[in-house]
Amino acid sequence: MKDILLIAAYAALGAGAAGLLGWPAVRLLRRRSVALSLFTVAVVTVLAMTAGTVAVARAMFLSDHDFGVVLTVVCMAAVVSLAVAALLGRQVVRGSRALARAARTVGSDAGFVAPEQPLGAELAELSAELATTSARLAESRERERALESSRRELIAWISHDLRTPLAGLRAMAESLEDGVAEDPARYHARIRTEVERLTGMVDDLFELSRIQAGALSLSLSRVSVYDLVGDAIAGAYPLARERGVRLVGDRIEPVPVRVDPREITRVLANLLFNAIRATPSEGRVAVAARRRDQDVVLSVTDGCGGIAEQDLSKVFDAGWRGSTARTPRESGGAAGELAGSGAGLGLAIVRGIVEAHAGRASVRNTEGGCCFEIALPAEPAPDAAAT
Repeated sequence: MKDILLIAAYAALGAGAAGLLGWPAVRLLRRRSVALSLFTVAVVTVLAMTAGTVAVARAMFLSDHDFGVVLTVVCMAAVVSLAVAALLGRQVVRGSRALARAARTVGSDAGFVAPEQPLGAELAELSAELATTSARLAESRERERALESSRRELIAWISHDLRTPLAGLRAMAESLEDGVAEDPARYHARIRTEVERLTGMVDDLFELSRIQAGALSLSLSRVSVYDLVGDAIAGAYPLARERGVRLVGDRIEPVPVRVDPREITRVLANLLFNAIRATPSEGRVAVAARRRDQDVVLSVTDGCGGIAEQDLSKVFDAGWRGSTARTPRESGGAAGELAGSGAGLGLAIVRGIVEAHAGRASVRNTEGGCCFEIALPAEPAPDAAAT
């Protein structure tokens, strides 16, 4: 037992001396190539093994022949170990360089191109993370492009929508100034109608800018969905009567919600006005409200004939109006003034207000028309809240 302990002491002394000499080298090379660091660790390990073996061999008073045999075996093992360490370091460096070249493709139009050669577990995990990051960057860039395109289209559409009534106002004003207007009272009424429409358009733009800037301030209160729908139907009834459209609201559950009544009434009004304008005469617009799981779902179903499948995802985009014609349809009368600015901002405002209430807005086609739904978080029952 004493011999074993003595051999262990000599081996530890020799290996420890080699380790102390090699530790500064490892510290100095920690910022250099991974291959060089791996090779240095292998060299220190081999030197520690060699020093321990030599120390034990000398302590055992081996003959020169036996000592030469031990030294030869140790040297051969050292050569093989260092060769394997060099090959491993070269493989790691090659994989690292391939991953570095692949990392340059992150954020490019072609997307991240993973290295073809096999990688270690850590490098493979890093490659997967780079692929995920590249995909997120591509999605973000696509959203930014879509937003920029939508913004340019909105500016072009709003410019057209402003130019048309302004040209009419200028012509009517010049006719009144020149005294060639046959019926000045009709011109004055028409000017007022155009001004009201322009005012509505500017109000919609201001509201949309507040929503997109996150500056929409909500005054939440607990109200019944029945009251909200009733107020919205009462406001839309004149336009429905003028266009010969029947408003139906016979499936409305009196469930409570915590919302800003003024903003949600505006949401319902926008949906109802759009539905009435899109529904032909003698058609039907139905309003429903029901509780579904943890939400209260309000829906407006019209008879517009449906929306093209490729346009369903664009319905709530600013400026979308479902046709290539950018000129609003004539409405006439007071009800026509209630119909909105016609700038294609109503549904964008709807989505912004609903999302500000932590809700969702969606649309789907139904038989003969489409159904717009807004889902709002339901107000918990008093006994549930107390529990």
